[in-house]
Amino acid sequence: MRNLTIPARSRLPGTWFGAAVTCSTLLFSLSARSEDVPAGATGGHNYGLALEMAIYFLDIQRSGPLPPKGNLPGQYRVPWRFDSALEDGADNGVDLTGGYYDAGDYVKFVFPMAASMTNLAWGVLEYEEGFRRSGQLPYMLAALKWGTDFLLKAHTGPHELFAQVGLPTLDHRYWGPPEAMTMARPSFKITADCPGSDLAAEAAAALAASSLVFRESDPGYADLLLDHAEDLYAFADRYRGTYSACVPPAVPYYASSGYEDELAWGAAWLFRATGDRGYLLAAEALFPRIRNAYRWTHCWDDKRYGTYVLLATMTGKAQYRQAAEAFLDFWTTGYRGERVRYTPGGLAWLDAHGPLRYAANTAFVAFIYSDWLRAEDIAPERALRYHDFAAAQVDYMLGSNPLGRSFMVGFGIHPPETPHHRSSHGSRSNSVHSPRRQRHTAYGALVGGPGPDDTFIDDRADYRTNEVALTYNACLTGALARMTLEFGGIPLAVFPETPPTRLASRL
Repeated sequence: MRNLTIPARSRLPGTWFGAAVTCSTLLFSLSARSEDVPAGATGGHNYGLALEMAIYFLDIQRSGPLPPKGNLPGQYRVPWRFDSALEDGADNGVDLTGGYYDAGDYVKFVFPMAASMTNLAWGVLEYEEGFRRSGQLPYMLAALKWGTDFLLKAHTGPHELFAQVGLPTLDHRYWGPPEAMTMARPSFKITADCPGSDLAAEAAAALAASSLVFRESDPGYADLLLDHAEDLYAFADRYRGTYSACVPPAVPYYASSGYEDELAWGAAWLFRATGDRGYLLAAEALFPRIRNAYRWTHCWDDKRYGTYVLLATMTGKAQYRQAAEAFLDFWTTGYRGERVRYTPGGLAWLDAHGPLRYAANTAFVAFIYSDWLRAEDIAPERALRYHDFAAAQVDYMLGSNPLGRSFMVGFGIHPPETPHHRSSHGSRSNSVHSPRRQRHTAYGALVGGPGPDDTFIDDRADYRTNEVALTYNACLTGALARMTLEFGGIPLAVFPETPPTRLASRL
C-alpha cells in the first residue's frame, strides 16, 4: 500500500455518522468553468460503515456451496442465503461452482466478474490501511479470494477459459431465490479455436493484481495466481479475438467492444506483479492504439482509462500522465471544451443506465491518481481538484444530494427499499411485484441511480435505475476505503446486527 499523507488543506471537518447527523450514449456540456466542480467531501457520513456494507453485498452475491454461517472472517454472514447452483459446469464435465452472481439475476458472466476482482484487488493494494483500520480487511480478502478461486477453476486448460454459466433467456424468466432455481445452466468457454483475448487478459489482470494482495499472507497461493495469470495472458496474446463473438448469449448483456485495452491492462498488471519489463513493453506497444479516449470511464468493458492511470503511476511518463489527465479533466473542469454532464445536485452523470456506477468508478481512479500526484509532489492544484471531485461523488451516493437520500441499500437516510434484485426480494410467485416489499435487505448494494435532474423513483421493476451489481460495488469499495482512511468511520463490530431495528438506529 502506498504511504498516504493527507495534506492539511484537504482535511475537512465532519462526523462519523450518516446523514441523520449531517458503456453507451455520451452526454456532456460545453465550456465548463472550474467553479462548477463540486466541492470536496464534508466528512458527514459513516464511511467505515458504508465500507462494511459494500463488502457485505459481495457476500450476498456469492454462488455455490457457502461457508458455515457466522460473523467471523471465513464464515458466511448472510443469514438468508444458502447453497445454490451446485451443478454448474456439469454439462461440460467441470466444476464451475462458486464465484459470483452478476447483478439482480443469477448468470455468472465471467468477463465483468473478472473485472470486478481486478478492481477489488486494486483497491486493497492502494488503500489497504483503510480496510485495516476499519476492521474490514479480512472480509475483503475473503471476498476477493472467493472470486479468484472461481477464476482458477474456470481456467481449465492452457488455451481454455470458461466465460459464462447460465443462459440469460432462461434465467430472466425466473424471479425468485437462487436456492430454488430449476432452469438449465449451460456453460460456455473460449478456446484456441474460438478465442477471447479480452476475457483471458482481464482474468490475467485479476489474478496478477490479486497475487500482489496475497503475496505476504499466502505466498503459495500468490504463486498459483501468478502462474495462471501468465498462462492466461499468453493465451490472450497468442490467440486474438473478442470473447463475445464466441459466446453469443453474452452479447445482449456484456458484449465486448474490443480486446486491445484488456491486453494493455493485463500486461501492465503483470509488469507490476512480476517486474518483468517484457510486460511493460507489451503494454507500451499497445498504448498508441488506446491513447486518445477521454469521454467515457473505467468500467467492465473499457480498461483504457485504468491503464492510463496504472502506467502513469508506475512509470511517471508524460504521455501516460497526459492521457490520464485528459480523462479526469473531462470529468471535472472539462477537456477541449467538453465535459461530462452534471446534475443540478452535483452528480457527474454519464449515462441513464446505472449512472452512479460510472461516477463511483471514476471517483476511485481519480483518488488513485490524485494520491500519486501528491506523493510525487506534482501539480498540487490538479491533485486537489481530482480528490475533491472523487470525495463529492461518493458523498452524493451516501446522501449529500438534493433528495437528502442515500443510494446505498440499508445505509443512511431513506435508502432504496426496492432494488432490482431477485435474491433479496424473495418472491415466491415468480413476480417482480410480489411481495411489495423486499423480504431481505441487500445491505451495501449501490443502485443504478437518479436521472439527470436528480430525480429518483424507488421502483424494483426499473433495472436502469434500481438494479444492483457486482461491478457497481467493485470500485466503490476502494473509494470508500480511501474515504475511511481520510475521514474515519465506525463499522459495526457484528454485521448485520439483529434484530434489524438495532442496525437502523445506528445509521
